[in-house]
Amino acid sequence: MRLPIRPARLACLARVAVAVAGAAVLGGGAAAATLQVQVRGAGGQPLADAVLLLEPQGGTKPALKPAANVEIAQKGRRFVPTVTVVPVGTKVQFPNQDTVRHHVYSFSPAKKFELKLYAGRPENPVEFDRPGVVVLGCNIHDTMVGWVIVADTPWTATTPAGGRATLAEVPPGPYLLRTWHPDLPAGSPGSEQAVTVGSADLELVATVPVK
Repeated sequence: MRLPIRPARLACLARVAVAVAGAAVLGGGAAAATLQVQVRGAGGQPLADAVLLLEPQGGTKPALKPAANVEIAQKGRRFVPTVTVVPVGTKVQFPNQDTVRHHVYSFSPAKKFELKLYAGRPENPVEFDRPGVVVLGCNIHDTMVGWVIVADTPWTATTPAGGRATLAEVPPGPYLLRTWHPDLPAGSPGSEQAVTVGSADLELVATVPVK
């Protein structure tokens, strides 16, 4: 005789089913891996300030949470930091720490905006709501240039002086590794290579055609 399943038992089974379904979205519940990526230029030299974006191919992309308290300052007539990576939906403040006023703008398709001539801190931050490369400039100081890389993936990194960066906790599955550098021509999405992640850690080399 089959005994009836109690409501508490049904609730427990439902929670298990939801957890299993969530794990199957990306990686099937297998162990996550770590990717070590060495970025090199056209001559084989290590590249600093390269941005790595590991983008899932197929399946459901993981939900992204906008970053908090992100600032790109103007200091010494430069954007600091020069390269900033943020998730889609992040709001960025542009405080002016110089004694002269700046006029910050971008004409990039991913985000067009303008902060007219100002000192101190603008009243409102700028929301970066579309993925892509955003080039920053100043209408007063033509030598000022900066970049915001707006990512729609949680697996991102920026390389230090040695050109080597880590992408951690990557579930198994197919990915596209995109490598971008500020010395690439304007509008370039960067170099691309297909990557299949399993349960084992990976060592990769990415080459960007810059000198």
